[in-house]
Amino acid sequence: VQLQACGGGLVQAGGSLRLSCAASGRTFNNYVMGWFRQAPGKEREFVAFISWSSRTLYADSVKGRFTLSRDNGKNTMALQMNSLKPEDTAIYYCAVSGYWTTATDKYDYWGQGTQVTVSS
Repeated sequence: VQLQACGGGLVQAGGSLRLSCAASGRTFNNYVMGWFRQAPGKEREFVAFISWSSRTLYADSVKGRFTLSRDNGKNTMALQMNSLKPEDTAIYYCAVSGYWTTATDKYDYWGQGTQVTVSS
């Protein structure tokens, strides 16, 4: 099983980026796909997740700015990030869990991470 995240980059504050995550090796029926991020010197934190039926949950810090979508047929998900702020700067990881949870230890598979840098 492999998760491949891409789409990170450098953007000015107020700009947008779109992250993608592709899963291969199996189909994640009834699994939650999520995004986490980790800034330098900080713990990895929950960003958002989406269920098989496209129910979503967002961290308060990104609610209203980030939108998560999922294509079950292609085993992919995308995170549209708008109105980016310098505090959004982090490495973003996609992950998969069999639970409706924001807890990192409940996510079984992780991608390699993609860097997002927002300049002020």
